[in-house]
Amino acid sequence: MTPQNALHKAIAPSPAYLRYFFFISGIIATIAYRIIFLLDSFWIEVTWYIGTIGFALYFGHRMFVENKRAQLVKNFQLTEAVQESAIPNDKKTALLYLIKTSLTSKARFNSAFIFISSVVVLAANAAIDLYNILQHL
Repeated sequence: MTPQNALHKAIAPSPAYLRYFFFISGIIATIAYRIIFLLDSFWIEVTWYIGTIGFALYFGHRMFVENKRAQLVKNFQLTEAVQESAIPNDKKTALLYLIKTSLTSKARFNSAFIFISSVVVLAANAAIDLYNILQHL
């Protein structure tokens, strides 16, 4: 693969249908968690699973995107490239803000934490539910 092809692959956005899928997953998860207090015990559990799976999907995707952006800034030395450019100062300042915050923002760590904790608690709850089901057989 040529360096140009590698760059195009690195910066290619996900297909639109995938971006919508992750967006809708996040919306459904948020709604699911917000309506739990309205439901009876069976539907609470179903809704909790829907919400937790949705958050794992959404925040796993956010973690991937945020890490990809930070890696692009590092690998292509975008901060230095913009600083050395002939871009007018006000635009340069705005671009540097966007570039630097992709490296310093804690959003990717927040997304990673929510993703990992969602997967862990989902696995733990599934194991507990399976244990309870097997106890009643």
